[in-house]
Amino acid sequence: MKKQVFNPYLPEWEYIPDGEPRVFGDRLYVFGSHDKFDGEHYCLNDYVGWSTPVSDLSDWRYEGVIYRAIQDSKVGNMKMFAPDVVQGIDGRYYLYYTLSGRDNVSVAVCDTPAGKYEFYGYVSHPDGTLCGDKPGDRSQFDPGVLVDDDGRVYLYTGFSHMKSMLEDMKRKGETPLPLCDGSFVTELEQDMKTVKTPTKPMLPGWVNSEGTGFEGHEFFEAPSMRKYNGIYYCVYSSIKTHELCYATSKYPDRDFKFQGVLHSNGDMFPLNIPKTAGLESSNIYIPKDPAPTTPGKNYWGNNHGSIVEINGEFYIFGHRQTNAHEFSRQAIAEKLKSDGKGGFLQSQMTSYGLNGKPLIGKGTYSAGIACNLVSASGAVNSHHNPDEKHPFITQDGKDYDPDTDKTPPPEQYIANMRNGSSATFKFFDCEEISKITIKVKSINDGNVVCMFRCADVDEEVATIVIPIKKSKIWTEFSADVSIPSGIYAIKFTYDGIKSMDFKSFTLE
Repeated sequence: MKKQVFNPYLPEWEYIPDGEPRVFGDRLYVFGSHDKFDGEHYCLNDYVGWSTPVSDLSDWRYEGVIYRAIQDSKVGNMKMFAPDVVQGIDGRYYLYYTLSGRDNVSVAVCDTPAGKYEFYGYVSHPDGTLCGDKPGDRSQFDPGVLVDDDGRVYLYTGFSHMKSMLEDMKRKGETPLPLCDGSFVTELEQDMKTVKTPTKPMLPGWVNSEGTGFEGHEFFEAPSMRKYNGIYYCVYSSIKTHELCYATSKYPDRDFKFQGVLHSNGDMFPLNIPKTAGLESSNIYIPKDPAPTTPGKNYWGNNHGSIVEINGEFYIFGHRQTNAHEFSRQAIAEKLKSDGKGGFLQSQMTSYGLNGKPLIGKGTYSAGIACNLVSASGAVNSHHNPDEKHPFITQDGKDYDPDTDKTPPPEQYIANMRNGSSATFKFFDCEEISKITIKVKSINDGNVVCMFRCADVDEEVATIVIPIKKSKIWTEFSADVSIPSGIYAIKFTYDGIKSMDFKSFTLE
């Protein structure tokens, strides 16, 4: 690679959740929703394109706005949710998406992967009725599309109520949405939008999962299909919301079996996954099990993404939450490791992501690449709006638009680190570190405790205390250290009465 790449892998000012990675030609494209910084809802911005050469996953290029909400004939003031893009048999590129407030799938088309898409129509029954509008039609949400090797086209959609959702609706006297009980598949005609065969169930939701093997990881939303070596991989968001799971089959439309978890943006692992030795042998790093009151190692929320193969390596793409809510989500990706049985191990959250290996243990790094962030009482679901006790990743100023803004783009930092809050960065390949510097703002005197931990075991190698003073501007504080060469996770913990903002750290 020409340079290092981090998580998030796009610029810090960009908010692209629900990313579908697609390789077209010699470039990797990511098609996702487009959140607004500090937005009040999901998906407030128009679709934009990002791509990078498959030969260099650090060289991301902004492709500009590829499709605007106002282009949809029924949009009004609606928002465009998670999209997917595939190349049709005619060589053109088809963008599928759903609108807020509607239960139909819209389609746009373009001659190039990241050009200016034009509205094409809606997925419809042969009689012209929009799919989703006929009695008995299933929920048309989060479309994923597969053009199979034989040219047949499959549309995957669906949504499933969780037990807590149904209980909450019952308590409020609300009626659950009909036919929201899993994911479904529909074959389309060669025109890419007309229903060819009746919709049928594929992955079970919570209400119908007993005895299926999906128990505890039932389908919630976000079906995404890929095919590798004759096997179909369906990636989806489970009822836990923070995790991306996968199921496989020999067929594109039936007989899927649950295989496991690929990623959790709360960095949570099933309790039966053992600790593994050696960073290179797997991508799993599990510190001591958190206390029951701190189940997550990172602030979590909904997740949506998929897998992609690049130069023989597999990656899982998803997103994380920022800004103390679920409406400013950022694109992240992790390399997947084989489980030795034809599947994948769950990937942990890291700061290096697409870099594919630990970051260089020298230089200055943004605090915005923290992969684990917790308060003294642990992490919580971002959708529950963390209160004043919790730290969060944010930026100053408004939502940044590279097409119109002439000022320098904003930089991210961790705000509101209070006593006991910690931020962890994984991993760094260090060579005899002799000095560490942090850039912070603090409203009181305090200390930052920096701990270096071995990458593959829960072992504390060194603890450094960096005294800090009150400062309303970004100020650097340093400490001399003696860290032997090795691969480390670096954890910063704040010890103070009030709060501290954390912008960056430097390893020398």
